[in-house]
Amino acid sequence: MAVVAGAGPGNGAALARRFSAAGYAVALLARNRDRLDAILVELEGARRYACDVGDAASVEKAFTDIRRDLGAVDVLLYNAGSGVFADVESITPEQFEQAWRVNALGALLCSRQVIPSMKANAGGSIIFIGATASRRGNVQTAAFAPAKAAQRSLAESMARKLWPDGIHVALIIVDGVVDLPRTRQAMPGKPDDAFVDPAGIAEIAFQLHQQQRRAWSFEVEARPFGEKW
Repeated sequence: MAVVAGAGPGNGAALARRFSAAGYAVALLARNRDRLDAILVELEGARRYACDVGDAASVEKAFTDIRRDLGAVDVLLYNAGSGVFADVESITPEQFEQAWRVNALGALLCSRQVIPSMKANAGGSIIFIGATASRRGNVQTAAFAPAKAAQRSLAESMARKLWPDGIHVALIIVDGVVDLPRTRQAMPGKPDDAFVDPAGIAEIAFQLHQQQRRAWSFEVEARPFGEKW
């Protein structure tokens, strides 16, 4: 069974489709359950749950319901992300904290809900959807970059701790603009090849989950072939 935390349009929907197509029951998490209606009708056996990943009580309730409805989690796909873009002089303390809560604290809270059963079963995957902002701070990423950097460091710490228990912790670094209706609207002149394909990211996540444990990857990058890096 696979959980997609942050199951909106784009990467979240693509992750849900890929794992559902492989036969996994899928639990979809989002703050607003109604946003998941369009995805839900596509996926046989999928369930949706309201969850604020930055709130411990909300996360605990969602995963308690998931275990009751669908059983133990085999794969956690952490796609939740807060993309507030502002510089150090204009970002508010509330925006800074919220970015950290969604990208880092939520990653910790959701992971702690699945680790015990994965350890008991000596297997499972926890895969984070990260960003190149985790490696460098830019002018307009005064909140986003520190939050993603915290997520990346958490993932690395988890990998060192949990790999020996058979739990594959991995990170996909997304470098580029994800193909979404709103990004297309914002960049109407861009060709298809300029955008990151959510289905491609989902395929990377699925292949990470399928890797045999004698040759695991921790960090994999996904970018359009024309992206400058």
